[in-house]
Amino acid sequence: MAKCSVCGKGVTFGHNVSHSNRKTNRVWKPNVRKVKAVVDGSPKTINVCSRCLRSGKVTRAV
Repeated sequence: MAKCSVCGKGVTFGHNVSHSNRKTNRVWKPNVRKVKAVVDGSPKTINVCSRCLRSGKVTRAV
């Protein structure tokens, strides 16, 4: 499941648009990583997007 467990960012839907303006469905997926993080004082493996990792919203467990 491509969903961040911190911010809730998930897939976004749209269209591929060709030069002749034909439209086909496409999906943008967030950059989600499985990370061992500290949740409520105990280490847990959660899915986190790279934006949350970079901004420091997650404390990683060692």
